[in-house]
Amino acid sequence: MSLDPDIAARLKRGPDGLVPAIVQQYDSGEVLMLAWMDDEALHRTLTTGRATYWSRSRQEYWVKGNTSGHVQHVKAVALDCDGDTVLLKVDQVGAACHTGDRTCFDADALLP
Repeated sequence: MSLDPDIAARLKRGPDGLVPAIVQQYDSGEVLMLAWMDDEALHRTLTTGRATYWSRSRQEYWVKGNTSGHVQHVKAVALDCDGDTVLLKVDQVGAACHTGDRTCFDADALLP
């Protein structure tokens, strides 16, 4: 399987072939997390409706919620104006952060 050629042509990947993916709760706009995607992860996300990412630490694909049950049902996907960041709007089931927090941005507010 491969990513649609029109989308692939617009993506500006880093040297590692990855683009950052900002994940947002679709109905509230709450920012949940940041993850990384390559072409295959984006293709899987677009075709399955389940958020799929590339784990830089494990060097493998992971579908959010497969082990935790904290699934992300994808409602919309967009590229930013430069094509170097993906925005996923999801319906988050349970915690988005691996720590168990609702978002990855709950713990350390630098400027409240």
